[in-house]
Amino acid sequence: MTTCDAAGRERFATPRIAVIIPSYRVTRHILDVIARINGECQQIFVVDDACPDGSGHYVAEHCRDPRVRVLWNPQNLGVGGAVIAGYRAALEAGADILVKIDGDGQMPPELLSRFVAPIIEGKADYTKGNRFYDLAMVRSMPPIRLLGNAGLSFMSKASSGYWDLFDPTNGYTAIHARVAAHLPTERISNRYFFESDMLFRLNTLRAVVVDIPMAARYNDEVSNLKISRILGDFLRGHLRNFSKRLFYNYFLRDMSAASLQLLLGAALVFGGSVYGAWKWLSQAGAPATAGTVMLAALPIIIGLQLLLAFLMWDMQSVPRIPVAGRLPQDPDSIQPRTGTSA
Repeated sequence: MTTCDAAGRERFATPRIAVIIPSYRVTRHILDVIARINGECQQIFVVDDACPDGSGHYVAEHCRDPRVRVLWNPQNLGVGGAVIAGYRAALEAGADILVKIDGDGQMPPELLSRFVAPIIEGKADYTKGNRFYDLAMVRSMPPIRLLGNAGLSFMSKASSGYWDLFDPTNGYTAIHARVAAHLPTERISNRYFFESDMLFRLNTLRAVVVDIPMAARYNDEVSNLKISRILGDFLRGHLRNFSKRLFYNYFLRDMSAASLQLLLGAALVFGGSVYGAWKWLSQAGAPATAGTVMLAALPIIIGLQLLLAFLMWDMQSVPRIPVAGRLPQDPDSIQPRTGTSA
């Protein structure tokens, strides 16, 4: 059941909350994670993503929590495929808010109320964890992860358009069910780029995303993420999403002064650079005249100023008004992924 406040924002009176737990080699920790999910959650979907340890069967045999339902993917789809399978099941079950928690114990289930609160209050469409909010928390993070997350965060800001967010690969998330139902799930990355790709897709819906401060916890969990294996995929994914976002937001959906700044600025920088390089190569080391230098430098300077103006515009265009209340209830818009349930 939902109501609207004085500002017209949708608020939940008694939200139905579902937790999705991707299950892949987390047999040692998953029962403890489930046990720590409080009564605020009505449903728990454990998605066995073709786990070689049979963690889904382990939960089915040893967990007595009546809220738990186990789903099995017949083949390994990756974290994204597992989460989308859980989203579909939760939507079909009538959930209002979908929370994703990993099964390895790094994400405290006790924080669930913090993640759903902005959605319940109509202040956000999607919330995600941020392990960098409190600098004291960062000390517990391994240096290589700290450096990697800083680089990934900058790329994600540019590709998603959410310049005020950090820690984009954080998988502790909550989403309004109506927003989840309108995501183009058949296009979202299945693998480790899933969280970053989600932010890009949410921006295409103009959804409001809010960071939730949380502590970084690293105990004896074994990560399946190999930086050398996914670095190329992340670079290609961010470049693709950055290009698509600029086209969607500044040319396909709308044309504004920022669109002209982007086009003219890029043309001037490119033209000035090409002209300067051509003159430098053609003169074979001879000194360039002041006029030649100005003809190359001036377009570059003006172009950079226009691109900086565009960047400031883009940073101020982060969605601020939640979109969930304006979206139609259309659960059929989410596309199915391969998977079975029991």
